[in-house]
Amino acid sequence: MSAEYTSFGLAPATRAGGLLAGGDVQVHRDFVDFVVDGRPLLFRLSDLDAVSPLASDVPPTLFTAQVRGLLLETEAPLPAGRYVLYGCPECEDLACGAVTAVIERDGEDYIWRNFAWQTDVHADLELNGYHGMGPFRFRGAEYRAALDALLNGPSTGARRRVLLIGARVALLARLAAALRTIGIGADIAQDTEGVPADELRAYGAVVFGRSVGAGERDAVRRAFTAAGVDVPYVDGLAPIVPLLVAQTEQALDRSAPGRRRLTALTAAGDRAEVVVTSSCRVRLTAHRIDRLSRTHVQDLFDAVLEPGRHLVPLDVGATKGRSFLVARTGGSVLVTAVGR
Repeated sequence: MSAEYTSFGLAPATRAGGLLAGGDVQVHRDFVDFVVDGRPLLFRLSDLDAVSPLASDVPPTLFTAQVRGLLLETEAPLPAGRYVLYGCPECEDLACGAVTAVIERDGEDYIWRNFAWQTDVHADLELNGYHGMGPFRFRGAEYRAALDALLNGPSTGARRRVLLIGARVALLARLAAALRTIGIGADIAQDTEGVPADELRAYGAVVFGRSVGAGERDAVRRAFTAAGVDVPYVDGLAPIVPLLVAQTEQALDRSAPGRRRLTALTAAGDRAEVVVTSSCRVRLTAHRIDRLSRTHVQDLFDAVLEPGRHLVPLDVGATKGRSFLVARTGGSVLVTAVGR
């Protein structure tokens, strides 16, 4: 089979979790994505909420088996030499749908071809094939080195635990429970005094309650600096748990800017501005607090956007008063206050 060589690599990626409008829960997943020709392969699939089989939360034996499969050291899990490249982030059941491809050897090279979406053991390439995608030919040495590094190198898993600092125990308790529901560990403390450095190194972000003063925040930052930990610090915009969850997800995204689909979000008056780097599904949700301190949530936009800058009209009624906007793709979350 003739095909030009394409570079192959791996990069950490995230499927952002969250509490969605209507009470639905979206689980946070960290995984390793495939980088083909310098670009995440998932970015070629515009409307897909999925993770690769190389997820950080699968048992080590299963993770190793997935890597061995991609190296063709084990039998293909599906007929005709097909392997799952992306699956459902909630259950990973084939019945929910998966992106698969034939993986084969040609001499020292590895080839990925005949990409398809399938929901049972047999793929219908004519009906559900990703036509125009691939085939990709990878140099064997580069391909094996990238995957072998997952087996031989030290763990590079993201720190999926956050420290909540503040005195409003009821709100922070609800936030901690919500974060744990979507798969992010959370601990609550008044401050970091006396906390061992090893414990501080386990956290991937710090969330400050609105009641925490400047001096207390500085003390927390000094403690993390002394422990040699560089973490993002989140200032809660409002006492709205789904909004705080979204802010936390945004802080936990430590991927390189060039590997993000959603890169900018601003909102003022009756419109929002969204910037995406590749074709992807974007959802916008408004949160607001009315004069009686009641919270309201409303989904405003859900569509696939092409790469570039987009102006999205907003429902003025959903963003009046003190309001905030959450933009979400499969792998990114951005939060902003709505300006007047």
